[in-house]
Amino acid sequence: MKIIDLEPGDPRLASEVLPVLRELRPHLTPELFAEVYATGHGQGLRFSAAYEEGTGGGDGGCVGVAGWRIIVNTSSVKKLYVDDLVTKETARSTGVGHALVAHLEGHAREAGCYELNLDSGTHRTGAHRFYLRERFDIVAFHFTRELRTPGE
Repeated sequence: MKIIDLEPGDPRLASEVLPVLRELRPHLTPELFAEVYATGHGQGLRFSAAYEEGTGGGDGGCVGVAGWRIIVNTSSVKKLYVDDLVTKETARSTGVGHALVAHLEGHAREAGCYELNLDSGTHRTGAHRFYLRERFDIVAFHFTRELRTPGE
């Protein structure tokens, strides 16, 4: 497996990464995704993509995606926060998620982070089992007040 970090404007974002990311974020259109990454990149948003061995990242072999950023705040001091972590449905339980987490941990350690963390929807019990196997701990509740729907 090969994992690469992609910059805004990379054509693989729309053609290879977005179809996998939409398995987790179905509301994302190509236009909205491009807008989110263009704006979010300045705020630290990055995307890493996992490719099947031998595909070279150019022929549709994307099997996993992670959206992430480095955040400095008072609660964690410095952390790598995972916005998105998704493995293509047909590639689940093959080590893709584990490889992406290891890749992100490498970025976090290199940046001097104290934590690697993420939020997961309460209905995603399969993902929760995965995170617990990967030695993540449940340490907080995440509260949200919806103001409007994305794309409005």
